[in-house]
Amino acid sequence: MSQRPIYLDCHATTPVDERVVAAMLPYFTENFGNPSSFSHVYGWEAEAAVKQARNTLANAINSTPEEIVFTSGATEANNLAIKGVAEAYFQKGQHIITVATEHNAVLDPCKYLKSLGFEITILPVQRDGLIDLTELEKAFRPETILVSVMAANNEIGVLQSLTEIGVKCRDAGILFHTDAAQAIGKIPLDVQAMNIDIMSLTAHKVYGPKGIGALYVRRRNPRVQLAPQLHGGGHERGMRSGTLYTPQIVGFSKAVEIALQEYSAETQRLTQLRQRLWEQIKQIEGIHLNGHPTQRLPGNLNISVEGVDGSALLLGLQSVMAVSSGSACTSATTTPSHVLTALGHPEQLAYASIRFGIGRFNTVEEIDTVAAHVVATIQGLRKQKTLV
Repeated sequence: MSQRPIYLDCHATTPVDERVVAAMLPYFTENFGNPSSFSHVYGWEAEAAVKQARNTLANAINSTPEEIVFTSGATEANNLAIKGVAEAYFQKGQHIITVATEHNAVLDPCKYLKSLGFEITILPVQRDGLIDLTELEKAFRPETILVSVMAANNEIGVLQSLTEIGVKCRDAGILFHTDAAQAIGKIPLDVQAMNIDIMSLTAHKVYGPKGIGALYVRRRNPRVQLAPQLHGGGHERGMRSGTLYTPQIVGFSKAVEIALQEYSAETQRLTQLRQRLWEQIKQIEGIHLNGHPTQRLPGNLNISVEGVDGSALLLGLQSVMAVSSGSACTSATTTPSHVLTALGHPEQLAYASIRFGIGRFNTVEEIDTVAAHVVATIQGLRKQKTLV
């Protein structure tokens, strides 16, 4: 059997940590009760596990457990946040602000709301992927009800200035939502210090299971109102009906717990691996680093390559490494990444891009192997082009 390629696509998803699997297993077979069953021990066991998970997630972001609403993932959380605010506050205003480099799980709900008559302002980004805070403030209107800016970009890893954005939104009396799917467990998140009112989270980007996420919804100063998007049972403070998936919830909280325990050492290790990869690749001419050089996720490296065909580049790499050219959610499309074109890249550069997502289980040896193969592949493709 041939050796599997080195996995460097941790922004698409991560393997579930064995410690997370171990924590989940009893809730599939032994403690399998419904946490809403309050009349017997099976329900009490499940309820206790869910309560503990809420506490863990709340502590991770400096909220209260009651402010954590479990969802099926960040996509549902984003939809609940954006559509839920729009429906609950439409009499106050029908203007929402977001950013050109957001995930489609934010842009598509905004597009849907626009079809219903809402006004959507999509802010551009600067060449480094950061928004201009002055332009954000200029976009505020009396009828603006929500600003949605992601914490960490899923393609270029750029970290937006959440604290500064939060202050501006709070001063203007506008709700601030952030998609933190890529950020939880990887950068400090404090909803109080950052004035975040609503925050979307997911487990599978942080070595937890797929199919589970959460939405932080502020309860006071201000108390955020959301119109539910799923009805039937009134679970999760009436915001998200449906039987809670206890094993997934336990896995989510365990994954975040591990990430926070290992945060300092892992941040340093990933940053060193990223820099090691970049130092070896950047020696080639015509290599562009996408996104801010330092204000980015520690395990993210996104490059564009001049003078090569994007499809040929990925094809040449896939036997050695598993990487992508953009978001996994849109990898089947034939259009260039909207994130890279928002940075001002021409189509050729946007197509000929590689996103490296370095993770917990990658080694120095793997990074060196990947770097050597990337360099050889680019040089080979350019040589073929010259010969033709």
